[in-house]
Amino acid sequence: MAHRVLRRYPRTIVNRSQEVAQKFEYLLVMDFEATCDRQTILKPQEIIELPCVALSTSDWKMKDTFHAYVKPKIHPRLTPFCTELTGIMQETVDNQPCFADVFSRFREWLIEGGYFDESDKSSFITCGNWDLKSMLPSQCDLDNITLPDEFKQWIELKHTFCDSTGYYPRNLKDMLARLDLPLQGRLHSGIDDVKNMVSIIQALKEKHNTQFKFTSSLKYSALGLNNHERSRVTR
Repeated sequence: MAHRVLRRYPRTIVNRSQEVAQKFEYLLVMDFEATCDRQTILKPQEIIELPCVALSTSDWKMKDTFHAYVKPKIHPRLTPFCTELTGIMQETVDNQPCFADVFSRFREWLIEGGYFDESDKSSFITCGNWDLKSMLPSQCDLDNITLPDEFKQWIELKHTFCDSTGYYPRNLKDMLARLDLPLQGRLHSGIDDVKNMVSIIQALKEKHNTQFKFTSSLKYSALGLNNHERSRVTR
């Protein structure tokens, strides 16, 4: 996979002696966790954790954090595999609001932070394309929510990593290893994954002078890997 990607998308040559200008004032680092089972993909999958960190590109520090758990309504009982994978216990979601309420709170957080009060002020950044290409649109369809425009294009971290290093990573753990970064918390915990993504972003900026720009949208994926982004287990 890595070699095939590199033939199509040669590594960008960056002049590290000159600081690159960033496209966005804030990177909104996001990672969903969803209902799942070991042998089958649940239909529909439902978001059960929604974390997002606002990372400033002026000082590369975290400005604010949104984090909420969500009670699924179609499959309200988490499978043992889901709990084993994500660390999310049944009692963690039982008394939480449904997705529509959490998403409304999340959008209020975005408004209060002013993250989209100017054109191109912020961009969401996800590990792969699954979160915003597949999971959020299907969840919004399930809850009869019109998907806001700001969620329709984003930065895929794996593509940006490849563009900066010349290597297409398999998953989040692979990126950490390549950058010699320690794993914080546990994999597949949404909030821990977001913190690890922040570390990767900071390292890419420090070591590779990376510029973060849109790579994907609901109509386009820079690497053409949409079908590869079906499962969170691959991260």
